[in-house]
Amino acid sequence: MEEVQISAKLQKIIDSVAELSVLELSELVKAFEVKFDVKAVAAAPATGAPAAAAGEAAPAAEEKSDFDVVITSAGANKIAVIKVIREFKPELGLKEAKDMVDATPANLGNMKKEAANDAKAKLEAAGAQVELK
Repeated sequence: MEEVQISAKLQKIIDSVAELSVLELSELVKAFEVKFDVKAVAAAPATGAPAAAAGEAAPAAEEKSDFDVVITSAGANKIAVIKVIREFKPELGLKEAKDMVDATPANLGNMKKEAANDAKAKLEAAGAQVELK
């Protein structure tokens, strides 16, 4: 990979971003979208990428990278579930998080695989029943 000369200030920012968790990176992207009124979009594939041959079969099952985290039941400890919801959806107030718990099944949102598995584990530890779709 090509090395790019950057200032010490920019290098410090890059080093800070490199230490963030996936959840923190997601929050950072959302903050950039709000602050600068932009929308993060995946980069288009290179135009020179080779296409699959017509006779070639596609992979049997491509692994999903994004999942909807659906809370099917909040369980007995709703307060713990509300705390976990607010961890993954910090923009929600207590009332909105409580309303989500009371209205199960509730969709926590679309997340990357790692964040979705993390959310599922934390919600299940808090007593909720969760599905990844």
